[in-house]
Amino acid sequence: MDKSIRKINAKNADILQRFLGTFDENVNLIMQETGTVIRVDGVEVVISGAEKCVVTATDAVESLIELSAKGEIVDKGRVIYCLELAREGRAKDICKLSSGTVAVTFRGKQIKCKTVGQKTYVDCIKKDAITFGVGPAGTGKTYLAVCLAVQAYKQKQADKIILTRPAVEAGEKLGFLPGDLQTKVDPYLRPLYDALEEMLGSEAYLKLMERGTIEVAPLAYMRGRTLSNAFIILDEAQNTTREQMKMFLTRLGDNSKMVVTGDITQIDLPDGKKSGLEHAVSVLKDVDGISVVQLSDKDVVRNPLVMQIVKAYDADDKRRKKID
Repeated sequence: MDKSIRKINAKNADILQRFLGTFDENVNLIMQETGTVIRVDGVEVVISGAEKCVVTATDAVESLIELSAKGEIVDKGRVIYCLELAREGRAKDICKLSSGTVAVTFRGKQIKCKTVGQKTYVDCIKKDAITFGVGPAGTGKTYLAVCLAVQAYKQKQADKIILTRPAVEAGEKLGFLPGDLQTKVDPYLRPLYDALEEMLGSEAYLKLMERGTIEVAPLAYMRGRTLSNAFIILDEAQNTTREQMKMFLTRLGDNSKMVVTGDITQIDLPDGKKSGLEHAVSVLKDVDGISVVQLSDKDVVRNPLVMQIVKAYDADDKRRKKID
């Protein structure tokens, strides 16, 4: 097997250290994942090994050093993601993520896209009136949509934020829970509450809720309304029926945006009911002003183990379909 050696100049020690990570954890991970040997000579990174492996490692290292030079944090998640892109010959795409902040939280933390898929998703939300974000858990579909909703409100691009979910149980029953319908469905809306609190702070969030500027409600509450000058998010949309989805989408009023998120691998509808999300994506994908963004396991930004879990389930689904 042909051996190859490549050298990359990191330019200065600060950039090099950001790339290497704590106790060289980033470079150790690249060696482990690519089967190459990497050493540091001054501010040069020297990569050796089988030609194909060296090409992948070099592409990843060059892109991560470029990211480090822009002051970006390079952590384990980013290294794994960059290697995934490098195997597809797209390592340079990760450098697109250094530009632009999606939002700033109540505590001053900058929210940025962590994957190319997320950046595409955010760009589509900004551009189009209706955006479908479809993908597995952990890809930031809901969180990024809430961040953009809060930004739109702060910039006076929307007078109201409306967040909704279908009241469908994930294998559990709502009936035994105490209280009225709102109380029963509140636990299902908790991820939306949490994202809003992080963006606004508890005090401002509660005031906006009391005023009705922020509305968090079950999908059934949307019927018969026209939603104008609003930023509207439908979460867990895989659990809508075709009729519910049509009802929701036709609520769109003047100067409003809608973001519809869901994971079609986690449908909790009764047997025989087709997902309104699946149907809407198939019939509306070519309509001007509507974008459909398909996120994948590569866009998972939770614990790296989540990406492996999603991949394992996807592989099992494919095996089952072959057997059936």
